[in-house]
Amino acid sequence: MMRALTACPYRLPERRDNAAQMTGKNVTMRGMMWALALLLAAPWAPPWAPAAAQAVDARTGAVLQVPLGKSQTLRVGQAFAKAVIGNEDVADVLPLSETSVYVLGRGLGATNLSLFDRGGRLIAVVDIVVGPDVQGLKATLGELLPAELVATTVSNGALVLSGTATSAAAAERVLTLAETYAPGKVVNMMTLGSVQQVLLEVKFSEMSRSTVQQLGINSFQFLNSNSGAGVVVGSPPDLSQSPYQIAVGIPNAANLLFSIDALERRGLVKTLAEPTLVALSGETAAFLAGGEFPVPVGVNLNGQVSIEFKQFGVSLAYTPTVLEDGLINLVVRPEVSQLDAAAGIELNGFRIPGLKTRRASTTVELRDGQSFALAGLIQSDFFDTVREIPLLGRIPLIGALFRSIAASKAETELVMIVTPRLVRPVPAGSLMVPTDRVLEPSDIELFIDGKASKTLPLSALPRPGGPSGDFGHIVR
Repeated sequence: MMRALTACPYRLPERRDNAAQMTGKNVTMRGMMWALALLLAAPWAPPWAPAAAQAVDARTGAVLQVPLGKSQTLRVGQAFAKAVIGNEDVADVLPLSETSVYVLGRGLGATNLSLFDRGGRLIAVVDIVVGPDVQGLKATLGELLPAELVATTVSNGALVLSGTATSAAAAERVLTLAETYAPGKVVNMMTLGSVQQVLLEVKFSEMSRSTVQQLGINSFQFLNSNSGAGVVVGSPPDLSQSPYQIAVGIPNAANLLFSIDALERRGLVKTLAEPTLVALSGETAAFLAGGEFPVPVGVNLNGQVSIEFKQFGVSLAYTPTVLEDGLINLVVRPEVSQLDAAAGIELNGFRIPGLKTRRASTTVELRDGQSFALAGLIQSDFFDTVREIPLLGRIPLIGALFRSIAASKAETELVMIVTPRLVRPVPAGSLMVPTDRVLEPSDIELFIDGKASKTLPLSALPRPGGPSGDFGHIVR
């Protein structure tokens, strides 16, 4: 919406007739109140307050930058009689004299201001861009974050941040302050002063406790051998494969052999994985020790099945953020999963297994070299199996002679110890692997010394970046 304003109608009473002939809203009373408020407020302005307005010369094609909520004074080279603003929601204008206009930024955006003389001729057209208060943001950054070398500019109504921040946390603080000046219109082009990398040392320890108990009659059959009794050790024919068995023969009966299996097993399994991961500050690194299994996800018009692979095993994802004074904010997401056929489903002829998953997510803050432990991810499984002779095993009391029961219980607990460290890249050639000093022996060395390899001393290794082997003029 365009609005026409007369130039200073309260100071030039003899020209009110001409002003009454102009189109637009007459803002005489409001202009007087505004000017009076400015005059009264000026003596009470605190000495540290920034200047409320700055004088800018008006000319066709000029661009006037006005901070949101603040003002600028526009000077005109010749007397004007009417000022027309294109969009009063973006900027408001008030003629102060025949040659100056007061412009107030009301909303983010751009508009233009047209100035006309008494004859209706166009004097100048000035583009007005109302943007975030860059000077106010600079003053706030200088007071709260003086160490950050951040530049602020306005581009197409957006607040652009450039320069260098000392850390990712400092850059986040700058963004938070900038959002208060231009909500939703902040463009981050800042860079970090130094690339910060975090090395994560992880120790996975999976403790599996299992107990198996078996008691009962495993098998029976008729034998033609003589009766007797004894202890059989090993794997005799026609007996179960348990390590200790008792064979009992019944005299003058049908030589019915009972194999009584009494077994108890206890086990403790310790699985240890020690991955080492490196990630940039603010980025995510992941680790997986396991595998993938196919899962059909759809069928196209040609009948072809689309397959998607799902991961299982021991996995870890972490996101480090380096804060001030070397403090490391760490988001850790460990997960342990295994295939479970009992929880699977059958779909379109495909048997899809289920997953047993133990998952956790936590956020901690540590310093370089400190450690924390995460435990309590316990999984408990219980199985029992009953084997019996048909019909005979169900007879009360004596049915126990024809029955075997096996029960097993397994508990698995995952313990994870995490240690973050701040690291920096090293020059090329500074790191060594065990194979750098190992050479294959010659045939004579292999025959005489009987060694499949030989190790060079550290002094014999070539210097990083230097010549290796014979060089220069060689005389033999």
